[in-house]
Amino acid sequence: MQPRTPTRPALQEVIAYYDKTQFDYKIAWLNEENLAVHFGFYDREHTHHDAALLNTNKIMASKAGVAAGMRVLDAGCGQGGSSFWLARHAGAKTMGISPVGSQISKAHAVAQRRGLSDACAFVVGDFCSVPAADESFDVVWACESLCHAADKALFYQEAARLLKPGGRLVIAEYTRRQRPFHLEAQEKLLMDWLNRWAIPDISTVAEHTAYAEAAGLQNLAAEDFTRYAFISLKNLYKISLRWSWANSLLRLLRIRSAEQYNNLRGSIKQFEALQQDLWQYSLITAQKN
Repeated sequence: MQPRTPTRPALQEVIAYYDKTQFDYKIAWLNEENLAVHFGFYDREHTHHDAALLNTNKIMASKAGVAAGMRVLDAGCGQGGSSFWLARHAGAKTMGISPVGSQISKAHAVAQRRGLSDACAFVVGDFCSVPAADESFDVVWACESLCHAADKALFYQEAARLLKPGGRLVIAEYTRRQRPFHLEAQEKLLMDWLNRWAIPDISTVAEHTAYAEAAGLQNLAAEDFTRYAFISLKNLYKISLRWSWANSLLRLLRIRSAEQYNNLRGSIKQFEALQQDLWQYSLITAQKN
């Protein structure tokens, strides 16, 4: 039996955000093949949008050492894009979890259509409280999802519980440069972006390190991947600027929801905050010994 949809207020905001913005993601970002609700990593071999989105999966899988037969928890799985990639390209067995019921319904349908139902399981739930036994997974994977957790330390504790000895945690995430900032306006700009995306806050790399150590995880490494994600981030910014006028008009006419309006406005604020060096895109790994 699938767990009931989480009802904590913070999760309800996340659910509303993704329910109301799925049309925007479909039109402007993902396609039916990649189902990628994340940014792409550009390099010499991956020079266009779709390839960069899939390259994010490739690099995260490499960092985590995903191999055939491994069990991977896709924490905050969205519509299942990374889970399907891991099953098809790495031979992994995956369990995706998201509080957003519409995403899980989509993932189930795609898994059945692609013949991956045996390899990819999906449940509605909170990735800080996963319905799985201790030491169930070789890898815990969180791609741009940990940001939505109100208590990020709790996620690290849950990851440590779920990982087998020797298992690895891999996280692709936005991390703030410092806390506090020197200027109040800097914090205001950062939070203007985050609040519009149903993100309560983001942590510094030092805070992530402390969370991991407190949970008993070791060998934490954090790499600044902003240079690889930059084109993807800028592309979203340019798309959002181009449609900003229509976004405002359609919101005024009540054609676009508050979540849709804020999603686009947040995309602009995100890049403005990046330009002020308030945050970086980090790739974080840790291990359970």
